[in-house]
Amino acid sequence: MSAFVDAAQLHAKAGDGGAGCVSFRREAHVAKGGPDGGDGGRGGDVWLVADHNQASLLGFRDHPFHRATDGENGTSKRQHGSGGKDIYVKVPIGTVVTTMDGEVIVDLAGPGDTWRAAEGGMGGQGNNRFLSNQRRAPAFAEQGEYGEERWYNLELKLRADVALIGFPNVGKTTLISQISKARPKIADYPFTTLVPNLGVVRYGARPDRSDGGTEFVVADIPGLIEGAAEGRGLGHDFLKHVEYARVLCVMLDMAPDVVISPEEQLRVLLRELGDYQPDMLDRPRIIVGSRADLGPDTELPEGVLPLSSVTREGIPALVSKMAELVDSARRDEKQRASHEVVVHRPVVETVRVERMRPNEWEVVGRPALRAVRFQDLTNDEALAEVVRRLKDLGVDRLLNRAGAVDGDQVTVGQLSFEWFRDAATSGLDRGDHHRATRRERLARQGKLNEHDDFDDE
Repeated sequence: MSAFVDAAQLHAKAGDGGAGCVSFRREAHVAKGGPDGGDGGRGGDVWLVADHNQASLLGFRDHPFHRATDGENGTSKRQHGSGGKDIYVKVPIGTVVTTMDGEVIVDLAGPGDTWRAAEGGMGGQGNNRFLSNQRRAPAFAEQGEYGEERWYNLELKLRADVALIGFPNVGKTTLISQISKARPKIADYPFTTLVPNLGVVRYGARPDRSDGGTEFVVADIPGLIEGAAEGRGLGHDFLKHVEYARVLCVMLDMAPDVVISPEEQLRVLLRELGDYQPDMLDRPRIIVGSRADLGPDTELPEGVLPLSSVTREGIPALVSKMAELVDSARRDEKQRASHEVVVHRPVVETVRVERMRPNEWEVVGRPALRAVRFQDLTNDEALAEVVRRLKDLGVDRLLNRAGAVDGDQVTVGQLSFEWFRDAATSGLDRGDHHRATRRERLARQGKLNEHDDFDDE
């Protein structure tokens, strides 16, 4: 029998983008063929999809790694590489994705809800993309971008119709075995149940009824103790499975030798539910006096339904009441709103500047890394394109605001350079800066000759 797993980890690795191609037309009787390098294909994404056919996170316990395929490299004759294939990883409805630090990212609460766990890398552009009137023979292309790689925590919150709640060893597991075909472990010691048990209950199904009666899912929640809302006794691990339940069935131990009175049990259980999530107290609930056969003379509190899983006393009435409340809750939900499939995407990452140490800065953010992903950064034309892209991203403005001064060392990905304020070629070395400055001055004075050489400046 497969184990129920409600917590696991996911390692999502998106596909890398393919590299752009550097190529020139080489055909007979065609002089000075232009650039014709194709683009690299985009890497595949990793998506999580909430699916009603998945019952637990068991598949992630031994196989947490999921990787999309890479994009292919571009080739000559402007042939683009094919993109990598996205992969769709199915998870149970009610799966909550958090960072490794516990920060909640997304709750896949409804069937079909989709979230992109890792974005594939963009394919690099071939040299054909960089052709312009000023650049007639570009001899550079872009590298493919690396796909995102992330670790996540997955937590499952069951979406049962009815949740059985009570102190340890109150008879919840025995009850679910009586009203459904579930066969969980039953023993006469506390905390026999360490993970929720699910059972499907069918009520009112008769051959003369076309609707088949009512079918609903009952969850046997492991026993709660006082302080569960603060995490005592794995309280948070158990209470999270009650969050989506439509109906609460609170079971009180009516045995004559019970240590805590039924009234005190009810008070403690309702207080723990309210402390964990206040709106739980507003949900329909049934209060049941379990093991009523052991104390036939015990006076039941008002509104408590007597129950004995051994003699089956009260079970038909309990199942009927459960079906009635579940039908009512479902009708109310349907009237409020129908679920629409939600596609979640992470917020677009922005560019920012971080101070590493005195006179050293690092530009971080995916757009900045994309701006410098060229195959040959020793190529002057490629370097000029990098400068233009960084300026368009506002990196100069960010460095100014951060307090950078001329000559500071700036790092963007694998590229490091000296930065100079207000230079047309910011990001190049000091010699290039001086040459560019003189070239601009002569151009303003109308004395610039296209054959001037500033290498000796």
